[in-house]
Amino acid sequence: MGPTASGKTDLALGLAGDIFEIISADSVQVYRRLDIGSGKPSKAQQSSVRHHLIDVVDPDRQFTAGDFCREAMRAARDIVSRGRVPLFVGGTGLYIDSFFGGLSGIPPIDLLVSAEIRAELAQRGPADMYDELRRVDPVFALRVHPNDRQRIARGLEVYRGTGRPLSDFFSGRRGAVSEETLFIGLGPPKEELHARIERRFGGMMENGFLDEVRSLRESGYGPELGSMKSIGYRELGMHLEGKLSLEEAVHAAVIETKRYAKRQMTWFRRNGRIRWFGDFQVEKIERLLYTWRTR
Repeated sequence: MGPTASGKTDLALGLAGDIFEIISADSVQVYRRLDIGSGKPSKAQQSSVRHHLIDVVDPDRQFTAGDFCREAMRAARDIVSRGRVPLFVGGTGLYIDSFFGGLSGIPPIDLLVSAEIRAELAQRGPADMYDELRRVDPVFALRVHPNDRQRIARGLEVYRGTGRPLSDFFSGRRGAVSEETLFIGLGPPKEELHARIERRFGGMMENGFLDEVRSLRESGYGPELGSMKSIGYRELGMHLEGKLSLEEAVHAAVIETKRYAKRQMTWFRRNGRIRWFGDFQVEKIERLLYTWRTR
């Protein structure tokens, strides 16, 4: 079962029933203590339907697409061994593509190339380097925030070190996909999606998102960490540093979430096997699932 492109936890829970167990394909929910800002399912939701790949590593640990593939495969085999079906839920396209399409090994990159990239990042800044990444690897750049120094550096060092875009290593591979795999995507109208993003972020703030970020910072998890560069955590962190007012931080996070949602849809629309539904087409999805399960 493929991605619900916008990570609809409630719908996934409603469909899971006694058949499915959920594997989270969300690159932020893997981190412990990043709860409110990642939209992590509540303890009650996690107890009603078993979830996997949530709270896997601490915020100061790197968690790669390769890590996801290994952990997801382990979880999927466990689920199948108990007579259930893995339901992948989440919007991290790189995770979905890597697991179902396969993840090729990338040759070791010369340390001199890596050092050169990092020196250039310090001198030129992430915006300029991101523009270069967009020119040499536009596919991978779709999944990278213009301020994400770590992933910008990774994309450029692979290109310079191998002569091939990083995205090339995510194509033409054998992954977990088969003719039996069913992909479902949810595509609400843009206006409704944007309104929902605004409501969702407002709800997170009311539920203590700022306190969550403050607690993480006080525990030593700084802005240089990949986890703390996630949308919302980055902007609220800048507020705590005195760089943005709270209103400015919330506005910036909402805008960036809308941009990320657009990148998500662009990414998933490339997958011709995804069957798209609107928000309130639950009965149609249930009929599709019934047909898929009984054929």
